[in-house]
Amino acid sequence: MYEDFTVTDRWTQESLRVMWKGTVVAIATRHADATDIRFSVNGRPVWIAMPNTAWIEQKRRNGKIITDYLAAQTAGRYLKSAIESGYDNGREMYTMTVDEVLEHVDAVLHEAGSTAKLPSLPVINENIEPELELGRLPADNQGPVKIPPDHMVL
Repeated sequence: MYEDFTVTDRWTQESLRVMWKGTVVAIATRHADATDIRFSVNGRPVWIAMPNTAWIEQKRRNGKIITDYLAAQTAGRYLKSAIESGYDNGREMYTMTVDEVLEHVDAVLHEAGSTAKLPSLPVINENIEPELELGRLPADNQGPVKIPPDHMVL
């Protein structure tokens, strides 16, 4: 659905590959009380900040919760609509309102049928080496990364 998709930019007509990369609860990170969903848009990092109060409001309204999978799909749907509508202007971070989160949650659930039918995360691709895509963490301490010749930038 919205964890790995292609969308056409409204203004440039460029085809953009969008891939979910991760989810971070940003209470301590940015003091924003938000859950940040990271995507790669043709290799450019884009973050969608979803206010944590949306989780509370969803539970209050209908007794259901927003799962990690649903949050990622919701943010992806929002990003897709921003790109298609021309709202995406290349910013690195977009902030959703509580109402936008709930609107997109409802739309994703309507499309999928239920949370049980949402794609799992992370996106698994045996052809991708995480250390080449995401880099190594200092704690890895496993010596230098060996980059295959076909991945080298000259």
